[in-house]
Amino acid sequence: MITVKNYIKPDTLEAAYELNQKRANRIIGGMMWLRMGKGNILTAIDLSGLLSGEITETDTDFHIGSMCTLRQLETHPGLAKSFGSVWKECTRHIVGVQFRNGATVGGSIFGRYGFSDILTAFLVFDTKVKLYKKGIIPLSEFITMDRDRDILEEIIVAKDGRRAVYLSERRSQTDFPVLTCAASCYEGIVLVSIGARPMRATVTETTLDEMEHIADAFDYGSNMRGSREYRKHLAEVLLCRAKKALEEGNV
Repeated sequence: MITVKNYIKPDTLEAAYELNQKRANRIIGGMMWLRMGKGNILTAIDLSGLLSGEITETDTDFHIGSMCTLRQLETHPGLAKSFGSVWKECTRHIVGVQFRNGATVGGSIFGRYGFSDILTAFLVFDTKVKLYKKGIIPLSEFITMDRDRDILEEIIVAKDGRRAVYLSERRSQTDFPVLTCAASCYEGIVLVSIGARPMRATVTETTLDEMEHIADAFDYGSNMRGSREYRKHLAEVLLCRAKKALEEGNV
């Protein structure tokens, strides 16, 4: 259980940023993961009045506001038309519809959780994040940065026509994943992302011919859901399935 002493809904992002510099303060979004933790929060900073919860489509990009819910990501017709079923696949196992109606995309990306299906999927696209202070940077760079107290405003995904496949292995339908896998192919270049290793997802570049052998490029660890050896074996299996789906256009 968490305990919150003060609640503030700032008028500007600058005011929110200044409040967030105190370690005892926390930004709250959907609070679906945060509320399941433990600890004391001096001031909860509500950004729902400052950040967008919409998905906006332009000629070149999708702009996904940080307050956009996982359910919106799952059901958005524009995303499905441009990228296929990957967004439905990476969200459908996350607890249930009620949970996905509250959990936010911004929280999933900024949290950089090891178990994140969402982060695994976004990494195989031309994805950038817009931070209040640091500006726009590639997602692949963002995940390697030290955690700080910046504010994530939106996620930007290029509309380059690529299709992607998302796969995961779970012990039960709505459990945390044992391993996650995403892959996309664009102009002969394949991006492969493996997550829940149990570390956070990471991405590497390969080709379709070499894709099923790329499992060795990732590190794996052991926890209560599976051993290092089991995770590596799963990665090899999921990569073979992803390669087949990309080759057959079954995405």
